[in-house]
Amino acid sequence: MHDSLQAAQLCAAAADDKKAIDILILDLRGLTYITDYFVICSGSNITQVAAISDGVGQSLAQAGVHPSHVEGGPEASWVLMDFGDVVVHIFEEQARAYYSLEKLWSDAPRVPVVLKPPVLQGASS
Repeated sequence: MHDSLQAAQLCAAAADDKKAIDILILDLRGLTYITDYFVICSGSNITQVAAISDGVGQSLAQAGVHPSHVEGGPEASWVLMDFGDVVVHIFEEQARAYYSLEKLWSDAPRVPVVLKPPVLQGASS
């Protein structure tokens, strides 16, 4: 996968599959050389943070992309996954409010998160 926006959207979709809360993509191109995009999301507790992290890792691995570095772990309130052009931040809700990356990077444009539409049960075609 060579498109960093496509990778960011894949991360967001994987997080959504694990019921992540308030998924946000920030476009950091032109603001820093560190990465192109931040994907920021929350879990309601550390168990969900770990599940989201596992889901994002598995989804990108299926696309042939592996993180160069991961900070945090199964008991962490914040997991950082560095995929090079995309850095994923998965927070427990209170930790996200405390660190407030959205405010720190308030100059970064927000990218609309594109998720697959939900499948409606009992819908007729």
